[in-house]
Amino acid sequence: MEPIGVLKDGQIYDLQTAEALNIEGDIIKQDNSAESLEILRHSCAHMMAQAIKELYPDAKFFVGPVVTEGFYYDFKVDAKISDDDLVTIEKKMKEIANRKLKIERYETTREEIVSKFADDELKQAVLANITDETLTMYKQGDFEDLCRGPHLPTTGMIRAFKLTRVAGAYLGGDEENEMITRIYGIAFFDKKELNDYVRMLEEAKKRDHRKLGTELELFTFNEDVGAGLPLWLPNGSRLRSKLEHLLYKAHRIRGYEPVRGPEILKSDMWDVSGHNANYGQNMYYTEIDGQKYGMKPMNCVGHIQIFKNDLVSYKDLPKKLFEYGVVHRHEMSGAMHGLFRVREFTQDDAHIFCTQAQVKDVIIDVLEFVDSLMKTFDFQYEMEVSTKPKKAIGDDEFWETTTKGIMDALDSENLPYGIDEGGGAFYGPKIDIKITDAIGRKWQCGTIQVDMNLPERFNVEYINDEGHKEQPVMIHRAILGSFERFIGILTEHCAGEFPFVIAPTQVIFVPIADTHVEYAKQLQKELLYDEMDSKIFDMNESLNKRIRMAEKQRVPMIVVVGDEEVEKQTIALRNRRTREQSNMSKEEFFTMLNEIKKGSRI
Repeated sequence: MEPIGVLKDGQIYDLQTAEALNIEGDIIKQDNSAESLEILRHSCAHMMAQAIKELYPDAKFFVGPVVTEGFYYDFKVDAKISDDDLVTIEKKMKEIANRKLKIERYETTREEIVSKFADDELKQAVLANITDETLTMYKQGDFEDLCRGPHLPTTGMIRAFKLTRVAGAYLGGDEENEMITRIYGIAFFDKKELNDYVRMLEEAKKRDHRKLGTELELFTFNEDVGAGLPLWLPNGSRLRSKLEHLLYKAHRIRGYEPVRGPEILKSDMWDVSGHNANYGQNMYYTEIDGQKYGMKPMNCVGHIQIFKNDLVSYKDLPKKLFEYGVVHRHEMSGAMHGLFRVREFTQDDAHIFCTQAQVKDVIIDVLEFVDSLMKTFDFQYEMEVSTKPKKAIGDDEFWETTTKGIMDALDSENLPYGIDEGGGAFYGPKIDIKITDAIGRKWQCGTIQVDMNLPERFNVEYINDEGHKEQPVMIHRAILGSFERFIGILTEHCAGEFPFVIAPTQVIFVPIADTHVEYAKQLQKELLYDEMDSKIFDMNESLNKRIRMAEKQRVPMIVVVGDEEVEKQTIALRNRRTREQSNMSKEEFFTMLNEIKKGSRI
């Protein structure tokens, strides 16, 4: 395989840059490794920009980075571009690839770049974020752009690619700025990899939780109510309630105590916590009686005050407080995406106060909880340790010690993990739980964060074994992340066919005739006593049509009842996948359902 770059100290360099800067390191080849794909996709982004420029000569370009889902380019053009135009842009990209244009890197001065793009407000916006006086450009044919790289040697090496969607994006990610156009794409060295990815995208469209949420009547959004504020319909509320109850019991068994904090706190609290300084742009504020208040974006401050309400002994530690905490965050309008990105959501949040010596055991205990939950919903998962971000509180010693403590806990259990440099919370490093769904997509889900900053800021103390006051360690922990996001992920993971234990409707009864409805109602009532939900399809339609309607609801169980079932107090259970039918007594049916529920304990 032909070399395309060099990897040194975690940094990727293309061949031109490595040669210019005399850098030696590990050779990167065209092998679909993360490093090789970054070079390929960055180059494909530039080739897409060149195609756009040839089709729309007035186009101006902002940035075109590589991201988890491939790459994108933000640009501005007078024409309105939609998904229908992607085929045309792809065709032009293939022409450029066939030209096998040499991709050339050259250096120039900041002054020359400022002059060169004097009439390009987007490029001037890019330059505003760069302080270097010597800048690099990449050129291929008639197209060139300000860029650090890395890039392939020629456009001829870019063959397997696809543009996936058009979106709007605020310039520089600031919703105070104008909305410009963004096009996403993907690229691989291997055509088969691309085809597999395209099939995954097609399957993802079928599983889209926004589509299924409408079909299954789980939730809705209403512009009159406001963007990013989901309305939970009866089906969705039942599903969510079952998930909440399942988790509630699992928390209590593991020694967590339920608490609840207010959704609005005095702004002074957020000054002390550091949220106003480090997270204020994501918060909502109001004024009451001349005093500034902030709606909580996180639950930690309320839990700290609850902990401080009592004099706590070392014998009481670790102290585990949990809450289904409703929080509000100011997400940008263009970032809203069904239940995945909303402005109001509920975290399955917990804060564990413990001694330094208990940190390792607490982390291991939480990871057992995570593992149990993920197995219940058939998710594979991996972990990343996220380190100190640019905006952070606490000194370097705290960050180094705490990060090492997290890694030591994982290493002691032989648990594999990756590193997310700079991905920590502003108050401490964390473990992020990333789950993989049924079609291979990865999702950020739960998190475990070790924090000694907030206990210090709020003077949180307990009485140690010598009778002295001592500061505990505070561990922030969410397993689902939020109910909204997790339900969205789960909906797509199981394509709307929810596990029995949380299905909004667990059984649909289909009475053959009106004389059988009363027996169906009796069964329905008995199910409710066992905390199971059902519906009766007794509408004025033929039996076959009602059965087909029930099958489309993706419910776990469909039960047909007729004369024999009423007379013998039995049920006819229909498997909607095989369309086979089995008969059993009412008692056997209820025993079976309760055994299924019991087997879903976390």
